Amino acid sequence: MTEIAASGAHSQSYAPTTLSILVVHQNEPLAHALPNMATQERPPEVHHVRESYPELAATTGRPYVPARALNTDYPLIDSDPHFRRVLAYARPSDYTASALLASFPPLAMLLMERVSPSEVGRGGFAPIMRLSSSIGVVSGFLLLYSRSQNRFYGFSENRREIDRDMAEMTARVRKGEPLYGVSGLTEYMQGVASRQSRYSGVFLHVMPWFNFVNHGQHGVDTAKYYRNAERELEAERTGA
Repeated sequence: MTEIAASGAHSQSYAPTTLSILVVHQNEPLAHALPNMATQERPPEVHHVRESYPELAATTGRPYVPARALNTDYPLIDSDPHFRRVLAYARPSDYTASALLASFPPLAMLLMERVSPSEVGRGGFAPIMRLSSSIGVVSGFLLLYSRSQNRFYGFSENRREIDRDMAEMTARVRKGEPLYGVSGLTEYMQGVASRQSRYSGVFLHVMPWFNFVNHGQHGVDTAKYYRNAERELEAERTGA
């Protein structure tokens, strides 16, 4: 026999939930074992440590503050994507644009030196090239990150990212894994981290700010992933 542990559904209050145990026979179809996955009790979106000191609840405030819904041209995927996820979802065109921008400052300096020599000699020109190359690399990286992050926000065309996100999250649901990974932070501190970096990409050109925290506050209804897992399981069961 296989035991599957599931906790209460994710809610805005992030109140502690009661664990329930679902016992499934190995020869029973998984689609029958997990009916209505989008509405029933399910695993938390992030595995995290629990607050060890209940008295802190009165001073730490609410763990969850909803993100403002923005009117975008394309669907929202994630209002606070993890740093690794933004880079993993970058398109080849992002890397091409990043490389072109990164190469511009040093190439511009070489061109200007050729057109109008500074006559500072090799020793004086080398630091200028190092500085311009560093500026180019940082600028190229920020451009790549911004282009990829804007698709998560729904600011630019993101059909490819929507499909990839659905496939990735559905696979995690079927494996019984938390949607957004494991965190060593309490629910309150996860909320703090989320509020600090939520939609930070819109100000990336002024102050680069990235999300390095796994949390469950991403501005989307995660029930869609469970519904899609239900459809896939049902299709496999019926052979469709």
